[in-house]
Amino acid sequence: MHTMWKGTISFGLVNIPVKMHAATENKDVSLRQLHKECKSPIKYEKVCPVCEKEVGNDDIVKGYEYAKNKFVILDEEDLAELKKEQEDKAVEIIDFVKLEDIDPIYFEKSYYLSPNDGGSKAYGLLRAALEDTGKIGVAKMMIRSKEQLAVIRVYKNTLVVETIHYPDEVRNVAEVPNVPEQVETAKKELDTAKMLIDQLTTEFDPEKYKDEYRTALLDLIEEKKNTDQTTTAKDKPKPDNVTDLMEALQASLERAKKDKPKPSQPRKKKAAAKKKAAQ
Repeated sequence: MHTMWKGTISFGLVNIPVKMHAATENKDVSLRQLHKECKSPIKYEKVCPVCEKEVGNDDIVKGYEYAKNKFVILDEEDLAELKKEQEDKAVEIIDFVKLEDIDPIYFEKSYYLSPNDGGSKAYGLLRAALEDTGKIGVAKMMIRSKEQLAVIRVYKNTLVVETIHYPDEVRNVAEVPNVPEQVETAKKELDTAKMLIDQLTTEFDPEKYKDEYRTALLDLIEEKKNTDQTTTAKDKPKPDNVTDLMEALQASLERAKKDKPKPSQPRKKKAAAKKKAAQ
């Protein structure tokens, strides 16, 4: 499993060297956008709207827009130094809370933690302490240039980091439109709804839930592939040397015509012209 972060988790005087691994992966079926006419993949280019030309990565800087069309430029050196200052700090567990105290709306992404060299004993100590107390640890850590609020808990004998949103990242629920304050519900309707919930209540088994749309989409793709309903993108046409040569010859010929001096008049015509001028 790929290691995406190495660091130290600490609580009190206990330091645990750990490695972090992504616990989830995106299984969405990726579909490319093709040009309808020639079935070639569409290319997205970074273009400056003012200069009207394509911009390479070396010509791009980062900026924060503090007002309309006004920016503070942030150099890569500034960002790298700031990032290093935070990454060099140990991830310290600052609080212990109950898992049920945190609403699921705060949870963002999950990562597995494994002990790094020499960290197995301390890893086991934290795992056992969390299991026995039924608590989870709250900490701050740097992940991908962002300081994350996170919780550390036990999942099937493995320590897991769950990144969670800061309170100001969760929108105010009071701003959700058209939510009714109170709705009068008939007792018979409520009893029927509760009975239905009781009938459908069971233990959570994640294995029983499947992404039926993704499965159907993959089946459709496989069917089309097996029945030869496929297409091959055309290569970008390369310059034709023969065409280029003809164009160069034609351009040279046109230039030669322009540069060619005008023919001089015959001597007889010149003499006649002089004689007429003398008269």
